[in-house]
Amino acid sequence: MIIEEYYERLDGADPLSGLDLVAPDVEFLIAIPGHDVRGSGRPDLEAYVAGRPAVGRRHHVHRRAVDGDLEMVHGVVTEADGRGTGSFTATALVADGLVTRYQAFFRPDFGMFPLPVGGE
Repeated sequence: MIIEEYYERLDGADPLSGLDLVAPDVEFLIAIPGHDVRGSGRPDLEAYVAGRPAVGRRHHVHRRAVDGDLEMVHGVVTEADGRGTGSFTATALVADGLVTRYQAFFRPDFGMFPLPVGGE
């Protein structure tokens, strides 16, 4: 799955390498409580990724699904200490092996799975 590999790269040593998996004209929405990030094009997504703090954040995918050109994942986000900070759901439209449209929703207050408390 392209969307799952995107998160693996985003959480890895070179977060910007995830941009190799998105189309140059990608359209995206990242919905974070109190703040939506929208953009058009790889440079907009690069600006968002580059602006994220380097805190050891990880996306742990618990469920995944593919239906034709649509990929979906749901999981939890943890910080470097293993403490869960919230749940995320992301959907990507894929064409020719690249993400062309992407939307992600992060919620600290509700998810399908319990959040880790840390040290796990």
